[in-house]
Amino acid sequence: MPFSNLAPWDRSLRLVVGAIALSIGWAVPLTDIVALALRVLGWVPVLTGLLGWSPLYSLLGITTRAGGSRDP
Repeated sequence: MPFSNLAPWDRSLRLVVGAIALSIGWAVPLTDIVALALRVLGWVPVLTGLLGWSPLYSLLGITTRAGGSRDP
């Protein structure tokens, strides 16, 4: 992706964390609000991990890619 600001390790970590949050939100008996929060917020790291781009990192000028340079 031309605007990638995530290193491969960062993408993998986000995918794992998002998958765990979604799994817990669906499989573990929790209160309704906690389960809903995990189900909704679990998609954020999954999507950013799949895309390789974090909007928050872009706003803050952060990158975890090798070399530390961002694409325009």
